[in-house]
Amino acid sequence: MHQVVSATTNPAKIQAILAAFELIFGEGSCQIDAISVDTGVPEQPFGSEETRTGARNRVTNAKAARPDADFWVAIEAGIDEGATFSWVVIESRSQRGEARSATLPLPEIILEQVRAGEALGPVMSKYTGIDKIGNKEGAIGVFTAGVLTRSSVYHQAVVLALSPFHNALYRQ
Repeated sequence: MHQVVSATTNPAKIQAILAAFELIFGEGSCQIDAISVDTGVPEQPFGSEETRTGARNRVTNAKAARPDADFWVAIEAGIDEGATFSWVVIESRSQRGEARSATLPLPEIILEQVRAGEALGPVMSKYTGIDKIGNKEGAIGVFTAGVLTRSSVYHQAVVLALSPFHNALYRQ
């Protein structure tokens, strides 16, 4: 059984990590230990590089906190060019996989408040009345009428970031 450290305690992110690992390695193949770690970036990262840096920092800090795991996984959400997206970083002792999620364009009324210094989750909670929306369906669920959720979009990115760990072509 794989010991996987999730560098977040966010339920939407943990659900995506668990679903992706079980899809790739089989149901019941991993145990997730969720921990809260520092990102080293602002609560609402802007730009692809700052967001990826936050995910990489999460993995580094999770490895320091739980060095005996098999995998360390981080998902960091950010804002770039008027859209929200995330970076997923996964490390084992010998490899790293990274993938960027799909992007969701955001309405200007939301972006104005995020650019003014508020994080996307609290802004969306204010407009929707959904408490802690970032731990649930997220902006993605709201703007896709539930067709996609924060977790479902993260799931795809986690599967992509896992590619180097199970595909032999990456090791040639």
